Amino acid sequence: MRERILKILRGYDLNNVKIATLGSHSALNILRGAKDEGFETICICKNAEKDVYRNFGVADRLLEVESFGELLSKEIQEFLRNENAILIPHGSFNAYIGKFDSLEVPIFGNRKLMEYETSREKQREWLRKANVRVPKIFSSPDEIDRLCIVKYQGAKGGRGYFLASSPEDFRRKAESMVKKGLVTREEIKGAEIQEYVIGASVYFSFFYSPVNQRMELIALDRRYEHVDGIGRIPAEEQLKLQLEPTYTIIGNFPLVLRESLLSQAFQVADRIFEVSKEIAYPGMVGPFCIETVFTDKAELVVFEISARIVAGTNAGIPNSPYSYILFGENMYMGRRIAREIRIAIEKGMIEELIY
Repeated sequence: MRERILKILRGYDLNNVKIATLGSHSALNILRGAKDEGFETICICKNAEKDVYRNFGVADRLLEVESFGELLSKEIQEFLRNENAILIPHGSFNAYIGKFDSLEVPIFGNRKLMEYETSREKQREWLRKANVRVPKIFSSPDEIDRLCIVKYQGAKGGRGYFLASSPEDFRRKAESMVKKGLVTREEIKGAEIQEYVIGASVYFSFFYSPVNQRMELIALDRRYEHVDGIGRIPAEEQLKLQLEPTYTIIGNFPLVLRESLLSQAFQVADRIFEVSKEIAYPGMVGPFCIETVFTDKAELVVFEISARIVAGTNAGIPNSPYSYILFGENMYMGRRIAREIRIAIEKGMIEELIY
């Protein structure tokens, strides 16, 4: 597959490369960053959302579709290739496109690692090989003997996640989620039952740069979820209502971590990167997110990896403390991606970024 993509890339006019992405998730971030680095931009968006990208003025070309699955159509792929487009993937690529074998357009980053994100079992294998601390996984609801969180495969944005503390609790809440239309019975069957690690959640957005041959911490964030609104309701009323909150993500907050804790994150990022080279050579390229919890002993536990830009980096525009310290100027993930592409083109290294 990669050789086919590189053959397409070799036919590009590298003096006229355009940056393209799906109009969702972190597209504003990506497209603004591309324009800041001098690229023309293409946004493939649904009809209902085209006004967002038109109003912000970040897309030089709007390509309207009925569904994101149309990205795999012969016509759109041919259009993108003719425009010398490089696609920047984000969470909606995993949610709506899935496997990338039919996508014959150059992608920034390692498309094989993105496929690992759609399988929690593969992620678990990756983390185990990296020798990082992870939550316990229960293979069956009958094994639940502590507080757990139930998650589904792929990028679901927390939709339909729930807590359970016993097999009976799991079955009751799972049925409730199905009745509410938040998940399907098939999704429940394939769900991962993960020990709920009590602590402070921190999402680290790193960038591995082949151009600079270094690991860069660009931003940190935490999520603003549906469950956070429950805290505004008095406990007495919560008990009366028998609330069953879910973890649908509504937004993100920027975060600054105690400096003494950063070393744990860099150690974990380096180990995850080294294993990524074994999984799908040459490994991680560009942005990735390590989703973690710090326990009451300030020990880092990793529960997920996202092998691409995450929406939490939107909170880091125009910069985060970490990106500013590193670059001494406004820098955020969308711009960091575009700068890597621009410099790689200038240095004749662009093939090292495209998979």
